[in-house]
Amino acid sequence: MLHTSVLLAFWASLFVVVFTYVGYPLWILAWGRLFPKPVRKRAYFPRVTAILAVHNAAESAVSKVENLLSLDYPAGSLDIVVACDGCTDATADALRNIASRRVRVVEFPHRRGKAACLADVAGMAAGEVLLMVDVRQRLEPDALSRLVANFADQDIGAVSGELCFLDEEGGFAANVGAYWRYEKMIRNAEARSGSVVGVTGALYAIRRDLYVPLPAGTVLDDVLTPMNVVRDGYRVVFEAGAVAWDTPSTTSTQERVRKVRTLAGNYQAVAIAPWLVIPFQNPLWFRFVSHKLLRLAVPWLLCILAASSAVLAFSHPFYLACLLAGLGGIALLTAATWLPALSTWMPVRLMSTFLHMNLYAGQALVAYVRNPRLHLW
Repeated sequence: MLHTSVLLAFWASLFVVVFTYVGYPLWILAWGRLFPKPVRKRAYFPRVTAILAVHNAAESAVSKVENLLSLDYPAGSLDIVVACDGCTDATADALRNIASRRVRVVEFPHRRGKAACLADVAGMAAGEVLLMVDVRQRLEPDALSRLVANFADQDIGAVSGELCFLDEEGGFAANVGAYWRYEKMIRNAEARSGSVVGVTGALYAIRRDLYVPLPAGTVLDDVLTPMNVVRDGYRVVFEAGAVAWDTPSTTSTQERVRKVRTLAGNYQAVAIAPWLVIPFQNPLWFRFVSHKLLRLAVPWLLCILAASSAVLAFSHPFYLACLLAGLGGIALLTAATWLPALSTWMPVRLMSTFLHMNLYAGQALVAYVRNPRLHLW
């Protein structure tokens, strides 16, 4: 009985891990090719309000607003609202010095977080489309026009832009860039066959009448907002030509802080909106579970795989090989920390990325349990 239970644990864990990182991507790629749902795009220039929430970021905020003002979009159809979230520096004054009537600065005396700011200023927007952006990334001049061209199709409720990285050659930044390209491949396939389950928080647009304010403290507005749109019967698509440029994390420590918070936000999202995990209430249930939730389970399934393969190692050569492969991978990654040249080898880079992403996913559960409210920013 014990042997059977360990066998079941091994094969069930292996199946879910392989499905999560290989099976689902292959399935969604095939589905997108076999059952495509083209978007009826055309040149379209609705009134747009860009919304930016900032906290103590005077220089970055000014640069970002100037970037938005320079976009290749009719000036009379684009205005900008900046929410200063409890800023204690000169951010608000610096923004008011921008010589443009298209910029409105709204100050909130106490820091409450991005979601609360977005909820408040969205009601002040004059545009029929809301452009949601973050302060750090620079947009390509045609990013907005490419995004809103999708809204010419009345079935489209929200559109995600594409995040691209500068200076991602070498070191940990190359691993981050490779993982993000893998993620974008999946999002592109999801969009081709229906809807994505999340948008790029640095750049996305939504019809104003579909925007639902989120509870204060919500971390993943870029997941809950598009899922609300899909629940209302609209599609959420990915526009690869609408580019926002960012710089990747250059160390595992930098990436850990960002990724743990984001992954922990998935637990929070389910707590805020339990309907996300109910098949008949979430139109994208299978995609949401496969793309978002199973990744949170993988680190724990890897622990089960390691333990079960150790128990089964001397019952069959296959399980011994699995155990040795796991130990060999760990040894190789350890050696790469002492021999930097080894870390440039593609298999090592892939293993390093996989290991780090699952370490972050495991830490995310601990972070959420310790602090369900997470962080404001």
